[in-house]
This record gives sequence, C-alpha cells and structure tokens, in this order.
Amino acid sequence: MSAATNGQLLEVADLRVHFFTGAGVVKAVDGVSYGLMPGQTLGLVGESGSGKTISSLALLRLIPRPGKIMSGRIMFQQEDLGAKPEKDMIAVRGKQIAMIFQNPAYSLNPIYSIGAQLGEILVWHEKVSQAAARERVTELLRLVGIADPVNRLRQFPHELSGGMKQRVCIARALLCNPALVLAGEPTTNQDVTIQAQILDLLRDLQQKKGLALILITHDLGVVAEMADEVVVMYAGKVVERTSAAEIFSNPKMPYTRALLNSIPTLNQKKRLEAIPGIVPNLLELPKGCRFQERCKFVIDECHAREPELRAIEGKAPHEIRCLRDI
Repeated sequence: MSAATNGQLLEVADLRVHFFTGAGVVKAVDGVSYGLMPGQTLGLVGESGSGKTISSLALLRLIPRPGKIMSGRIMFQQEDLGAKPEKDMIAVRGKQIAMIFQNPAYSLNPIYSIGAQLGEILVWHEKVSQAAARERVTELLRLVGIADPVNRLRQFPHELSGGMKQRVCIARALLCNPALVLAGEPTTNQDVTIQAQILDLLRDLQQKKGLALILITHDLGVVAEMADEVVVMYAGKVVERTSAAEIFSNPKMPYTRALLNSIPTLNQKKRLEAIPGIVPNLLELPKGCRFQERCKFVIDECHAREPELRAIEGKAPHEIRCLRDI
C-alpha cells in the first residue's frame, strides 16, 4: 500500500510536521504516507487532534507557525512540492491544488463582494481581464447551483445563507480547474438537506471535471457516500488504510471499529458506543500503542511496544497499526 509514483497524481511519503512550543515539540503528523490516483476520492478520517487537517495543509506548505515540515516527500504530478521555492508554490495554490476550507463564513473576506474576491483569483492566476473573470465567476456560481448568479456577484458574504456560502467556496476552489481539491469538513454546520446537496454537488462536479478529491472529515457517513480509499489517522499516525468498501465491511483497527460503532443507523436498537477518554496529549504520548488507554482489546504488549503499520489479508490491500489480529 505504499504510494507508488507511477500513475499517481499525488504521493505522500513519511510526512512529518512538528510544532515547536514553549512546552515542547508536538509531533502533529508523524510519518504519514498515502497515494492518490487522478479522479480518485480519498477519505482522511479521524477525531480532532488526529493530524488530518495539518497533514493536508502540508501539501500546500501552509503550516502555521510555530509548525514546520520536518521531513517526508510530497510528489504532485511528478514534481516534488517540498523542493519548490515559495514563489513557485504560489502558482500551485488555488490553480493546481485548491482547498475548500472548513468554515465558509471565516474563509470568505467580509469586506469584499463575492464577485471581487473570486474574480481576483482568476486575474492573478490566469492573467485574464476583469470582464473575462466576471464571466467565468458567473459561470461557476451557476454550475454550483446558485440562483441568479449575476446579482450574487454584487453581494457580500453576510448576505448569503450558510449553504450558499459553502457553494461559493466550492466555486472558488474550481475557478482555475485544479487537478486536486482538498475539502475540509465540507458539510459541517449544515442541516441534513444541505449536506446531501453539497455531497451530490461535489460528486457531480468530480465526474464532470475529473477532479481528484481528498475529504478531510470525522464524519464516516460522508466517507461512505464519497470515498474510494480511506486513511484513518490517530494521534498523528495512520492507523488503518484500505478501500472504503473494506473499511466498512471489515474494519480491523480497534479505533476504526470504535468510530463505526458510534454512528447511528436507521434501525438503531441499542445505545451508541462512545469512545472512552480523549486523544492523548501529543506532548505526553504513552509508551507503546497510542490508542491503548481507550482500547477495549488492549493487552500487556500494547503498553510496551508501538505497533508498525502492517499488511493484512482482505478483499482490497489493507494495512493496520495494531499488535493483535481482531
């Protein structure tokens, strides 16, 4: 399951991101690897603090201070993004790799109209005229299902509903026809009807434009709906990696099982299982398995030795970070 460069749009290998704080070094991303094919959807799953968002920001080299990418390789379209000078990365961000940020209310600038802030992206990256940018933005707003897009260009973010803001953010991500879109919790803070519409929209746009998509989420329902492959993260490490079908039919890592057992179903007859405890403090990680204090399958060896990511048998290539065969 190690990412191979041949045919891959994206290869992330042994990525490590550390934050240097007054209390010590936080290893937020600790040896993460995965690959992505053109047009494929990858679900990056885990609780808050698992490292999924930081590992995604690292692809664009947008790690906030005091964080730093310590090592690892990020190959995108056969180019090493880690070796690119900053001036070349500016051309990658938004044009080749775009991001739909988690909270559209925060990622849209409140003092500029929708037309001005989306048009600016096209003028910068594509060197088009203001008139051509306006036409392209109007086309994209219509494509993502926003009614009366011409008038929406003049509106400001506070004049739009939450669902419409999210659609604007999706349109913004697609302006320059990127090969890869990173979507951070794309349905957070939306009601179930809007969530379904957003997922349908992303799926439709992906099919029309051949986008590769990384869904960064804690919502396994979204993963079940959208993903081809799944990477489950916990405390900075990948703990399970396989196809979406395999993760739901044959989950092996106890953490993945616990996440799945916490999802309500239509015919729910028993109390949902909560995962006890919280994600460990990355400054004070336990010796051995990082999930040991919350795991109901823990054995003595889990306290003494940290498990490696290892391949197991399954209907699809399947890797887990666990000392037991459960």
